[in-house]
Formats: sequence, structure tokens, C-alpha cells
Amino acid sequence: MAAHGNKDSSKEASGAPAPRAPERVRNVVLVGRPGAGKTTLAEALVVATGALTRAGRVEDGTTCLDTDEVEVRLQHSVGLHAATVEHAGHRITLLDTPGAPDFVGELRAALRAADAALFVVSAVSGVDAATVQLWDECAAVGLPRAVVVTQLDRARADVPAVVRACQEQLGLGVHPLQVLDPAGGRLTSLLEPDQGDAEAGRLRAELIEAVIAESEDESLMDRYLAGDPVAVADLVPDLETAVARGAFHPVLCTAPLSGLGVDELLDLLVSAFPSPLERPCPAVSRPDGAPAGVVGCDPAGQLVAEVVKTTTDPYLGRISLVRVFSGTLRPDALVHVCGHGTVHGWGENHPDHDADERVGTISCVLGSTLRPVAECPAGDVCAVARLGSAETGDTLSDPARPLLVTPWPLPDPQQPVAVAAASRSDEDRLAGALTRLATEDPAVRVERRADTGQLLLWTVGDAHAEVLLDRLRTRYGVSLQTPPVLVPMVETLTGPARVTARHVKQSGGHGQYAVVVLEAEPGPPGSGITFGQRVVGGAVPTAYHGSVEKGVRVQAARGVGGNRPLVDVAVTLVDGKAHSVDSSDAAFQAAGALGLRELAEAAGTTVLEPWCAVEVTVPAEHVGPVLSDLAGRRARVTGSVAQPDRDATTVLAEVPERELLTYAGALRSVSHGTGRFTRRPLGHEPAPAAVVAELQPA
Repeated sequence: MAAHGNKDSSKEASGAPAPRAPERVRNVVLVGRPGAGKTTLAEALVVATGALTRAGRVEDGTTCLDTDEVEVRLQHSVGLHAATVEHAGHRITLLDTPGAPDFVGELRAALRAADAALFVVSAVSGVDAATVQLWDECAAVGLPRAVVVTQLDRARADVPAVVRACQEQLGLGVHPLQVLDPAGGRLTSLLEPDQGDAEAGRLRAELIEAVIAESEDESLMDRYLAGDPVAVADLVPDLETAVARGAFHPVLCTAPLSGLGVDELLDLLVSAFPSPLERPCPAVSRPDGAPAGVVGCDPAGQLVAEVVKTTTDPYLGRISLVRVFSGTLRPDALVHVCGHGTVHGWGENHPDHDADERVGTISCVLGSTLRPVAECPAGDVCAVARLGSAETGDTLSDPARPLLVTPWPLPDPQQPVAVAAASRSDEDRLAGALTRLATEDPAVRVERRADTGQLLLWTVGDAHAEVLLDRLRTRYGVSLQTPPVLVPMVETLTGPARVTARHVKQSGGHGQYAVVVLEAEPGPPGSGITFGQRVVGGAVPTAYHGSVEKGVRVQAARGVGGNRPLVDVAVTLVDGKAHSVDSSDAAFQAAGALGLRELAEAAGTTVLEPWCAVEVTVPAEHVGPVLSDLAGRRARVTGSVAQPDRDATTVLAEVPERELLTYAGALRSVSHGTGRFTRRPLGHEPAPAAVVAELQPA
């Protein structure tokens, strides 16, 4: 989305399409597994509309959409990209998304900006569990979907088999809209009257019945049942209604490199895909959480827009890809920027903020090229330059009536990567770069862990981590290191003990005198350090009880042997002695600390490691491999919950935190990219000797 496009194809872009009324706008997200051909199809659609004079190639790194350095090198998308084109008097914004599960955050942002999804399936690789999972992502937000089978001209392409797989695995409502003549390489629309082929006639009958049933057009149903001919003009309005309702999913075919089926697909987008008027706007509230009514897609209404993606251009600065839901966004207008944070469920890296800003240039997006436009009315997508405080997920609204759009759900980053500046001169650069990464990608979480001192970059998985580290090094020029992630070990007492600790020093003048008798025993898991007293007769003056406790707690936090904090210990002050002149707060603090060290020596200590409660959700067919992998991670499986409606199972387990450091990637492998997991701290348990030696040797 940067304005400095460096690809030959983007330099040949035509002028920006003029703004259109909402009924002539189509916002379509391209969804599919990696390698299905989404970017190649988008490139072909852009060329077919005349926005570009020639198509680039993913293999050559010359497409107008995949312009990020990482994408050119990897030859697949890792971020959301947009291209707005014009066809048959309609504005069409194509939103190209990455297919890898690590980048589901980019997909969910695109789903917020879109009004329908074009589900791209390869005629070679077909449908797998990852494809079904992406389909479920679209279904979860109620997005209307159509299927396009691509790569018809590839070796081993089997269109009929792939269409059958779509019908079997993607659920009800999937119906082919075309049939392919393999011999002639020609596509025939099933909307056209039957030409005599029996199979085509059967498919056309099923299609017509499904369209009429879903659109609930009783008059057309009566005509059809009476045997009257049904023309294309009769079917198209009902087809659009059926698709917009979200339960009917037409299947088309294309060969983007040769252009076969591309024009027909464009015609379908404008004639049978829903406009923004047919999709409900997301819920809004006041910034304080109070209800704000319902927002409609009205260019003359109150301004409500949302930032769905943020990028940084070296020349223009911050660029925001914005979907306008209501009102009209114009250059130089003053808008209120309202952000999600901890209060609104988006975490500490995205603090709540409210600020008024003036909009800069508004542009129509064509991959890496920005083409200025006069305005962006409701229902449309545009790029806005120099919104200094706006981040992904922020709402733009009227300063006089600020509103907040309910955010879309973010993936929970579960894979930590430790990062450290390679030199002192890189420390400030690293801090600034991490801030920008979190601004651009809300699925990133940055944490300075107090117990280990490490700076952690929490990512969705291996691929996500690779892209983020690459950007830190190349885009932001940071020299950094990625040391192993440390898992904090702690200790507790092995058993009860009683000691007398004496802190007595005399070196002229006032000395230091404090004697304490302490008892201790292991406490319940998670209890921390508890302190009590049973002193009788004022052996230790009440004024010094707090001093002893402070000394105990400071020493526990510092550790008593291997620089590991001492936890879950109940300490009791039972006796002691004080001196009328030489006793002091400092002396009893020192005695308390000494007493804890002596208690640890007397009772012995046990090293503990943190454990987590984990929920792993996978398709039922992958439960076996998941259980086997968890067993190799010292996990305790505590149960499972079947979800028959989604053919999925959630496995409940307790796992040492150390074993989760690489679990995101391992789960991707054993579940073929379909698994996901969440975790929460559970407490500490004794660590095996081998783990103690490997993680944090004393």
C-alpha cells in the first residue's frame, strides 16, 4: 500500500476510478490457502479492467499487490493488499489476503472491510482442512461467499473433482455456475438455457431450484414448476439475492494466466455480489461504552470509518487503509480518532486514545500505487496519509459526535521470540521499530518480562516471527540478536525448619543488633510469601516486625541459592532479641534476610518450573497426533470437548511452559495448519533435574 511502487506493472496504472454511490460499489476479499492463486487471479482481474496494461508474475516479484520485500522473496503474500478498479460502471475493491494460518489477523481485517468473499481453490490441490478452516472464518462473520476454481490450465487439474470436494466439505449451498469443456477449453454458463447435454441440464436444474429457493421468489418458482422457460435475465436478480443472504455459494472457473473466465467473473462481481447497502454495518458505541444506535450505509450520514490496515512509507509516513461505513470522508476534514486498548479488548500494546486529527490526502489504492481522489463516500475503501495517531482498528468519526466501532477478534499470539539489540546504538532504533510493528500489526504483542529481563516479541507462529524479524532487520535497519527464550525458575522449601538468625555487629559508636527466631514451611501453590508472628512478651518490639518481614520478602525476591526467587513459603517470627541502643530497622531487615537464607539451608529447596493450562482445538482427525505430541512434552491431558457441528475437538491439558516455546510451530505441523491453542498460567511444579540444568543452571 506504499506510494513508492517499484514494480513495472504498477507504474502503468490508469487514473483512479471516480467515487460511486454505494449500490455501485463492490468490496470483495480473496480468500484461500497458500498457493491457490489469489494474487495471480487479482492481477488478472486488475488487467482485465484496464487498470494495468500487463500482468506481473508472483514468481518474478512483479505483481502490483505483493510489493513487500518479504513477499517478493518468499513468493507469497504475508499481508493484506488492496486494488480498486472499475468495471461496468461499478467500483470494485479487491482485497488480497495471505493464506497461511500465521497471518489470520490480516484476513480478519480484510473481512471487516469486505462485503463478500471470493474463495479461491486450486483445480490441482483442491480442498483440504486448511481450506475448510478459512471457509469457517468467513462463515463466522456471516460474509457471503462464492468459490472460484483457478489454475484450470495446470497439469493434473481436475475441475469436476474439485467442485464435488467443495460441495462435500464446504457444506450446503455450493453449486457450480459453469461447466468446463475439457476438450475445447471452453466455459459454459449454467444460467444459459440448456443446450442438450444431460449432465449440464441436471446441474442447471439444481442451480435454478437452489437460487429460487434461497431468494424465495415464489412467482419465478411457479413459472419454473409450470415448465415455462427461465432466461438469464430472470435468474440474475434472484442470484444476487441468494448470494447476499449468505447461504448460496456459486462456483466459477478461471485460468488467470490465459484469461479464461476472468471477464465472466468480473461480470458476476457486479451483477450477483452484494453492495455495501446489503451488508449491516458493524456495531458502534460511544467512546465511554454507551450505546450509540445503528449506523447505516449513507454517504450523507454521520461519519463512521475504520482503519483496517496501517503501513509506514519512507516518504509519506503512516498510511491508513480505511473502510468508510457511513458518511463521506474528505481531504482536510477534521476527524476524531478513537482507539481500542485494554478497555476494549485489544491489549496493552494498543492503548485507548482519543484525538482530533486533520485528514490528509485521500487516495484510491492500486497495490503499491496511491491515486488521489476527491472523497470517499460510505461503502468505499480508501487510503489516508499522515494520520499520526491512527492505528489498525481505530475508528474515524465526527469530532462533535465521536463513535467507536466494535473491533474484530484478534488472533492470540502464543509464540514468544526474544529480541535484543546487537549494540547499544541499536537499542533506541529497536524500541522505535517494535512500536511501529505493534502499530501496523495488532496481532503482535511486545513484552518486557520482569522475571527474566528479556524483551519478548509474541507472534502467531514461525512464519509470522520470520516476517517480523526480517522487517526489523531490513525495513528498520536494526541489528539484533534472538537469544533463547528464558523460562523463569523459582524455588520453594522442601520441608519445615526453625532457625535463629543473629545480625550483631560492633565497630565503635552505635552497633547493629537484631536476633530473630523464624519458623517456615512450604505454603500452598500460588500463595507466594506469607508472613506472620507469634512473638510473646515483646521479645521483638512490634515496631520491628515489619522490618523483619521486609527483609524476608526482599531476600525471597532475590533468591536464596541459584538467583531464583523463593515462592510459596509461610514464614513466622516466633522469638528474638533487641538492644535498646543498637537495634534498628536496618538491623532487623538484615536479620530477616539472613534468617530466610538459613531456613533454606536447613530445610533444603526444590526448584519449580511454571506450568500452563492449555486448550488445543483441532479437527477431529488430528486429535491422535496432537495427543501423541503433547505426551512428548510432559503434558497431562485432563479432558476433551467434542464440537460435532464443526467436526472439531478441544483437548484440555496441563503443560510445562518450557514445552510451549516451540508448540505453535509443532501444532501447525501435526494438524496441517488447522490447529490453534490458548494458554493461561497454572502455577509451579517441581522441575526434573535435567530441565533445571538446561534452563537456568545455578
